[in-house]
Amino acid sequence: MSDEGRRIEVKAAMSGVFYRRPSPEDPSYSEVGDTVKKKQTLALLETMKVFQKVKSPAAGTVAEILIENETPVLDGDLLMVLKG
Repeated sequence: MSDEGRRIEVKAAMSGVFYRRPSPEDPSYSEVGDTVKKKQTLALLETMKVFQKVKSPAAGTVAEILIENETPVLDGDLLMVLKG
């Protein structure tokens, strides 16, 4: 069976604030329709002034971004869906 088209969920590894871009002036790390590589940075999570990169678990295409920029999230929340 082919892995093409499989759903790949990207979840928050910790509670914090979800950021789609490195700073307000910069473009987003990823947009719906973007092709991404495994371990590519998709977003940031910030907790107590510490930023953690949200990295792609696999190569694929960004199908959905479920959380708005600068929104609080909980550990395990679904952030994005990729199609692999």
